[in-house]
Amino acid sequence: MAQTVSEFVIGRLREWGVRRVFGFPGDGIGEFDGMLGKAERAGEGVEYIRPTHEEICALMATAHAKFTGEVGVCIATSSPGGFHMMNGLYDAKMDNQPVVAIVGQQGLNSLGTFNQQESNLEQAFSDVAEYVQTIVSPEQAQAVIDIAFRTAITRKQPCVVILPHDVQGMKMAEPGAEMWVSRSSAVAPSTAIAPPAAQLQAAADIVNAGERVTFLVGAGADGATEEVLQAARLAGAGVITTLRGKQVVSGDIPFHTQQVGLLGSRPSYDQMQDCDTLVLLGTNYPYGQFLPKTGQARAVQIDLRPEQLGLRYPTEVSIWADVKTALTGLLPLLRQKEDLSWQGKVAEKMRDWDAELAAQAEKHYDDGVNPRKVYAELNKRLPAGAIVTCDAGTTADWYGHYIRLRDGMRGDLSGRLATMLAAMPYAEAAKFAYPDRTVVCTIGDGAFQMLGMNELITLKKYISKWDDPTFVVLVLHNDDLTQVSWEMRTEDANPVWSTSQDVESVDYAGWARLLGFQGITVTSDDQVEAAWDTALAHRGVTVIDAHTGKNIPPLPPHITYEFAKNTGLALLKGDPDGIGAIKDSATSLITEGVERVKDALHLDHGDDHGN
Repeated sequence: MAQTVSEFVIGRLREWGVRRVFGFPGDGIGEFDGMLGKAERAGEGVEYIRPTHEEICALMATAHAKFTGEVGVCIATSSPGGFHMMNGLYDAKMDNQPVVAIVGQQGLNSLGTFNQQESNLEQAFSDVAEYVQTIVSPEQAQAVIDIAFRTAITRKQPCVVILPHDVQGMKMAEPGAEMWVSRSSAVAPSTAIAPPAAQLQAAADIVNAGERVTFLVGAGADGATEEVLQAARLAGAGVITTLRGKQVVSGDIPFHTQQVGLLGSRPSYDQMQDCDTLVLLGTNYPYGQFLPKTGQARAVQIDLRPEQLGLRYPTEVSIWADVKTALTGLLPLLRQKEDLSWQGKVAEKMRDWDAELAAQAEKHYDDGVNPRKVYAELNKRLPAGAIVTCDAGTTADWYGHYIRLRDGMRGDLSGRLATMLAAMPYAEAAKFAYPDRTVVCTIGDGAFQMLGMNELITLKKYISKWDDPTFVVLVLHNDDLTQVSWEMRTEDANPVWSTSQDVESVDYAGWARLLGFQGITVTSDDQVEAAWDTALAHRGVTVIDAHTGKNIPPLPPHITYEFAKNTGLALLKGDPDGIGAIKDSATSLITEGVERVKDALHLDHGDDHGN
């Protein structure tokens, strides 16, 4: 029997190296779904993962791309399913990830006739997709699929292929040497772009001349860890990673000061204030207020996305290349710095900062478990190769402050889209990609109610497929959209509006037990350590329902006048949690102040300061 267009597309996905897709069925993609089932029965298909919603399909495809470096693929039916995927595709777009979405459509004759579920999908996807095209004939299918994959790989962006229902079942035709017919290949293009020698030398001259060099390393440097560290050691540089670049440089590197910004470290803030040379590696870090002042530092940038070069900070040398290839060419041109005092100072400040974080984690608050302690104890226990995800709420603050990825560990979150919804789909995609590793999803109760609770059902469906079923979900349960509550206070000087911010309390541990999983409720600080020990020792899914305080402030490393003024005004305007917020903020600030005084007096550091 002749091959159909659907069967050809499935085979072409395999040629492009696709081994897993994330999909949700529907009549608009029905014939294609049927052929996926046929291929599975014949042992010639791809693994089909079906979560509970199309949005999760797209978020999982994005996460798959992030964690594996492969193209993520998601599949949905026509208008309703396709529209649901939009948010996940924007996540891929804004975080520069290669994703191909295959979306069903009503039959060709329905196009433009206002038929049931017939929408202008090309127009709908035109903003989010780098390439969007409807396959209107069998002869066109090969080229459209290949263009979508090539574009996704080279441009690091999502692409959308629209497949009308009747075209899905048409007999496939081999493209011939004819007018208007393209014959293409399923061969992945190289993205190892090497810069000109003159540019490398110009970059080396700037780095060699610098006395206080700082590397800002983003997710675009993934895979170049060895080269980044070699260059940093030659340049005597301090290293800062973006939140998404956290996994590029191990957390136990002494001169790695973790993140910069509102949820960054004070040593990273100090580096940006004092450096005379800034090297941006695979990052489009958007918070200009935390970068050096204009004219303070000479700057070099390396990035695979040319439109991002010289965009966030004025650079003298902008190199269009992948970070690994560029640094390989740059390393022989860098001179070993003899004076490593800058790098040593950075490392010393980081030791002091870690002591301050440890002290903050041990403080007791009256309104619930200290979330800092929850993350500090997790960090102590992370097994080699663990994968950690978080949402974009206060979990991102505690993840940034306390989690030190090392020993081949990985971690990620939705970056520039900063969606609260990604933590659970990301964790699931990571588990499918690395079924032998421990995965920890850290998520707030607001996000858990959005796309977390329902995905425990997906875990129940697929847990038997994993070599090591250890999967831990930490829910920060404080009945409040905490990050937004603090943003209302600190950014706009508004009191918390309970009508919008309150989250209905749910027994999350009980919901886990209802599904046959392990559920642990934590209501006091002294239960935290045992909870993690029990969860990480369990070969299965565990939900830790941690009743954390909502008034514990995610303090930035440098408190500006505006931050303090807005917070004070918000509390004076009748914030319903005002007394608790003032009390918990004072406790945090007192601990912070005591630790900084200790630093100045060289107390409690022993041999670190020669005492």
